[in-house]
Amino acid sequence: MLFASADAALPPREWSLDHFDFQLPAELIAQHPPAERSASRLLDGRGAAPADRGFRQLPELLNPGDLLVFNDTQVIKARLYGRKSSGGRLELLVERVLDSVQGTVAAHMKVSKKPAAGSVLQMDGGFAATVIGRWPNADGPLYKLSFDADPYALMAAHGHVPLPPYITHEDTAEDAQRYQSVFAAKPGAVAAPTASLHFDHSVIEALARRGVERASVTLHVGAGTFQPVKTQRIADHLMHHERFEVPAATHAAIERCKARGGRVLAVGTTTVRALESAAHFGAACDDTNIFITPGFQFKVVDLLLTNFHLPRSTLMMLVSAFAGYGQIMGLYRHAIAKQYRFFSYGDAMLLPHNPQASLQTPPAI
Repeated sequence: MLFASADAALPPREWSLDHFDFQLPAELIAQHPPAERSASRLLDGRGAAPADRGFRQLPELLNPGDLLVFNDTQVIKARLYGRKSSGGRLELLVERVLDSVQGTVAAHMKVSKKPAAGSVLQMDGGFAATVIGRWPNADGPLYKLSFDADPYALMAAHGHVPLPPYITHEDTAEDAQRYQSVFAAKPGAVAAPTASLHFDHSVIEALARRGVERASVTLHVGAGTFQPVKTQRIADHLMHHERFEVPAATHAAIERCKARGGRVLAVGTTTVRALESAAHFGAACDDTNIFITPGFQFKVVDLLLTNFHLPRSTLMMLVSAFAGYGQIMGLYRHAIAKQYRFFSYGDAMLLPHNPQASLQTPPAI
């Protein structure tokens, strides 16, 4: 059922975490990328029934005058290893560089006993990191540290690709190349905008020949994208913050696209979050914790290209808000039955915005 009505005699149902659950066979979790970027499959969800396609067919599914908007963030080698002065091993995951000149970063820390402010950590590669305190405040979940040289240079030289927790192998040279889109230009993400990973130069050239225009946003994907939702009522969940920018040129490209009757295709949920944050909160907004759930009113995006997402995740909620809960759950059942590859290195699907989705109410579970 696409839309379910609550019984008028009962209190209205609320969306819960269980609504966004599904059973996924472990063998469908892609551990490595396909041999070629555009060799992945594409589940076309625009029609009454799912259509199984190849990603290289994407240009023919779009119209001249459509606008493709992608996220040009670049994944940094944000995972670093080191030791406390006592010799205990630790791991840092740099969430964001706060000041590259001063060498300050905000990072997650895995360690048996948390070091106190002022502690100097000896990091693998021969550099030091001084603990300043917690971030963004005294009770914050991250640590503020000062590196003894430029953080970007140190991560590039000594860091590891921050692969998602469901990819079980250590990062390799293949990951350094393939867990990065061909659009990557601005360093700052600790997770890839994975819908972009399917694009290669042949697909980009085919889109240009088709008359599809391109624009970009930047949203530096944070590690919070993998944090589980811990509240049963999704309305109680607090979203993580991510830095983003929608350039003036992209705003202008969107206006031209809408004026000529074209459609805005967001490449990935990170692009959706950037575009809709700017539309809802204004151009001055540059840090977002927007939480897109069923009932959300989309202002910009008409089509969404996205990978398959983790069960019970905020991204399942976003795609359900965009295309309709029943439509999404049906597409996921089809994808599992047809053995699509899931998550970061997996396949993609193309979704239309369903304006009626904003009116949907939670079905019974």
